[in-house]
Amino acid sequence: MDRAEYIRDEYAAEVIAGHYKRQPYAFIRNFGCQQNVNDSERMRGVLEDLGYQMVDAPEEADLILFNTCAVREHAEQRVYGNLGALKSLKQQKPGLLLGLCGCMAVEKTTIEKLRASYPYVDMVLGTNPAHQLPAALVEKMTTRKKALRLPAVRGDVVEEVPLVRHSAFRAFVPIMYGCDNFCSYCIVPYVRGRERSRMPADVLAEVTQLVEAGYKEITLLGQNVNSYGKGTGEKVDFSDLLAMLCAIPGDFKIRFMTSHPKDATRKMIDTIAKYPQLCSHLHLPVQSGSNEILARMNRRYTAEDYLGLINYAKSCCPEMTFSSDVMVGYPGETEEDFEKTVALVREVGFTQLFTFIYSKRPGTQAAEQPDNTGHRDKAGRIHRLQVLQEEMVAQIATPWVGQTFTGLVEDAGRAEGTMQARLDNNMLVEFAADEALLGRIVPVKITAVKGAMLEGEHAK
Repeated sequence: MDRAEYIRDEYAAEVIAGHYKRQPYAFIRNFGCQQNVNDSERMRGVLEDLGYQMVDAPEEADLILFNTCAVREHAEQRVYGNLGALKSLKQQKPGLLLGLCGCMAVEKTTIEKLRASYPYVDMVLGTNPAHQLPAALVEKMTTRKKALRLPAVRGDVVEEVPLVRHSAFRAFVPIMYGCDNFCSYCIVPYVRGRERSRMPADVLAEVTQLVEAGYKEITLLGQNVNSYGKGTGEKVDFSDLLAMLCAIPGDFKIRFMTSHPKDATRKMIDTIAKYPQLCSHLHLPVQSGSNEILARMNRRYTAEDYLGLINYAKSCCPEMTFSSDVMVGYPGETEEDFEKTVALVREVGFTQLFTFIYSKRPGTQAAEQPDNTGHRDKAGRIHRLQVLQEEMVAQIATPWVGQTFTGLVEDAGRAEGTMQARLDNNMLVEFAADEALLGRIVPVKITAVKGAMLEGEHAK
């Protein structure tokens, strides 16, 4: 693994200060996953290190950055819609710099579309873009030329990048980047590159600093956290890393995502059952309950493999809950295939299910496969799954009424005078409380189940 450390670019800071001759302002709009959220935190850290001050509205900014997602077509259309809305602002403020980064930026079709329809975009950066910012800004400010070119997919891991976190009590910590799985529908390996892991010592140091700073919940990130360890030269797998992190003294919880079923192991389940710092929840995307569809997706596990691991987890850790991603309408999916997915969902009993209709991604194998199922049939299938999921949540959560759980208070509730806490099992509970509890782990007694949201009262 190639490991590099971020070094402050003094020349870039001087160029930026000379370019504006005043306090410059920056705005970042994030699209996509938690990895993008962490990338945006790092971009904010680098920009503040270079002299920028962050603002909450694009109209106030001298620099606007869109950190994009390419997993589904809808995410890309949102980006283009927001870019279009900035055309008039760009005309009003000729000195405004507009940049695009993230997964979309690494697609050739994106660069072509920007050149044809959005020529007012000034620069394009790739994934993990924070350390690229100083050079990109210097190039733009010294040459005044647009940089609408396809960025390279990097294969190294850059450490010590400054970052400004969005929360004072919840943190995202990447442990690996990229993906080697090449699922037939997925663009991620092409835009984020092959798998590379951070050194265990680097992860351990970052989490230790967060715990010492008072962070209560840390989420480990990776396209496939279960394959952690590749390229480090150390005999430390994902379960070993979890055990190392749980040895850090302090009052904190650890979550992680995303797990790939083909690499999720019984050793990982045993580790979750052993350490109280690890939340008793597992997000394990199954995508389909049909072995034929799974094979065509190149997922490299069967429905039986998946259920075997889930059942083992239930036996080792009865309080564990499960969530999953399910794709409906993959090319060639029949009604029989879909019913197998329904059967699997019933058997597992997910507390959360993230469902979506297959989205064609140019450049993937699935994009070339024939698809004879109409959108109406796909929409009907996904609706049936959503109705089933509501029934399953009510069935699973109703026995919790009257029980007391602990949860991290992470946000205001929907109603005035309420707050939301996320329980160990990843369920949200809303209860009467004031903002003074924000960021604290508190006991909450469950009083009712209202769809995907629990209701409760502060058990003081």
